Amino acid sequence: MEKFVIKGPCKVKGVVSVSGSKNAALPILASTLLFNKTVKIKNLPKVKDIETMINLLRSLGSKISFSQNKRIVKIKNYKIKNFFASYSHVKTMRAGILVLGPLISRYGLATVSMPGGCQIGVRPINYHLSGLKKLKMNYKIKKGYVHANAKKIIGSKIKFPKISVGATENLIMAATLANGKTILKNCAIEPEIKDLVNFLKSAGAKIKWTGKRTLEIYGVKSLDSTSYSVMGDRIEAGTFCIASALTQGNLEVCGLKPEIINTEINLLKKIGAEIKTKKNKIIVKGSKKIKNLKLLSTKEYPGFSTDLQAQFMVLLCKAKGRSIIKENIFENRYLHCAELRRLGANIIVRNKKAIILGGANFEGAELMSSDLRASVALVLAAIAAKGKSIIHRIYHLSRGYENLDKKLKKIGVDIKKIR
Repeated sequence: MEKFVIKGPCKVKGVVSVSGSKNAALPILASTLLFNKTVKIKNLPKVKDIETMINLLRSLGSKISFSQNKRIVKIKNYKIKNFFASYSHVKTMRAGILVLGPLISRYGLATVSMPGGCQIGVRPINYHLSGLKKLKMNYKIKKGYVHANAKKIIGSKIKFPKISVGATENLIMAATLANGKTILKNCAIEPEIKDLVNFLKSAGAKIKWTGKRTLEIYGVKSLDSTSYSVMGDRIEAGTFCIASALTQGNLEVCGLKPEIINTEINLLKKIGAEIKTKKNKIIVKGSKKIKNLKLLSTKEYPGFSTDLQAQFMVLLCKAKGRSIIKENIFENRYLHCAELRRLGANIIVRNKKAIILGGANFEGAELMSSDLRASVALVLAAIAAKGKSIIHRIYHLSRGYENLDKKLKKIGVDIKKIR
């Protein structure tokens, strides 16, 4: 099994480009099931979750071809004959449930395995199912599968009881080909959702935002052929910005509109980093003195992202003074704390809160990854640690970070991938 060997401390400097957004590309790929014409999607990241989604679409009957560098994909869904999304295709990736909305909307039939993914929390799909039921989908859950059917998806007014990214995406896709008008209230407004909306609109979907968290969707009979470029990955961008702030680095992060991670940029400024922004660039200079944050709470966008919580915790371990992080999105997202303690961090976890007593002098150690974002947090900590660290189970990283070791090498990190 592959692992990383990192010798620190390292100072990151130079230029790094972020890949296309995994979390934007996955629902866009799922939504191609709505089309009966060719779709071209550009700027795909080369990560495991994208490969898994492509394999899932192929298993349903999608005809898929890649460009030579695999960043551009052409998808033809003239006629799907299989409506079964198996456990083998969905078990490692929560986004597999996103084929339910488009399949039931276009074909009126779907059998989809309950989703898998990182073990960071329960993440039920009840909001997906209750919303689709209001659009006249019938379903039963048997032996871990959602068995669904509908004569025709009918527009309706739906208010999500709680903000849910996946449920918002599934309902947008289902409503795109519905009969009549759908109004979705209390929607998630992550940039990746807006990227999905923009993609569908580029193909003739009638979707518009009528309020901060309200969408109005007029169903259309079919979608046109389209070519679309996926947005840059804001979590990867944030991770590299944190790496520079952590190591007193001087790094230019390219390929993302800075305003998309404005919340995280302002937090980095608060802890002492010097940041300049340009059209598609973020320049981060780290400070010798990292300031603590009294309370940092994860929240739905545009609040502080749960997907950057673990990385920020590493930064606060090096800060002067005590910081508190409160995790409000996923209940199991402190799995990295025990491993950070092995490096010398002083962290106390109490329910939803992690109390970080700053001033840690990280020393290299052997570490075990537990999930995607925890894994990259351990990489960051190892970069800042004195001596050699070995990080096991790095396959988690392949789900969401493209060529992480190669990108880190180019900006000054002593890292090797070994078996």
